[in-house]
Amino acid sequence: MRRRILLVDDENAILLTLKAILEMNGFDVDTAGSAAEATRKLGAGTYHMVITDLKMETENAGYEVIHAARQQSYDPATAILTAFPTLGGDWQSQGAQQLLVKPVGTEELLRQIEVMLIRHEDAKQKRARAASAKSRSGNGKARVAS
Repeated sequence: MRRRILLVDDENAILLTLKAILEMNGFDVDTAGSAAEATRKLGAGTYHMVITDLKMETENAGYEVIHAARQQSYDPATAILTAFPTLGGDWQSQGAQQLLVKPVGTEELLRQIEVMLIRHEDAKQKRARAASAKSRSGNGKARVAS
């Protein structure tokens, strides 16, 4: 199964270049040119990862995309793509799991995406196992009649 990525950036040249690179490396890529378009696509599709530029129609439009992604039941991995790496820890407190700094080389970008997807999937499976164990332990308790 090909992994799906939603790539969000208001610069068409960046969108087309990254889309081509990712597709040549086995990803299925949808694109959006704004936070509003990305939010619509997040609700209509299912993605393994969302990579969004930070500064688009507003200074923090990328955070809107991250917040919308975090609301999806399919729980995609999330990354901010920016040319401004001086964000401090804001990107983490806003729900992004990775900061990708432009320009980024192809090999480094692919390495970071692979690592992030693996870590995210491991965390999802760990949460699912914990929820399953909690559910089983709650259902297996004997009831004492009063």
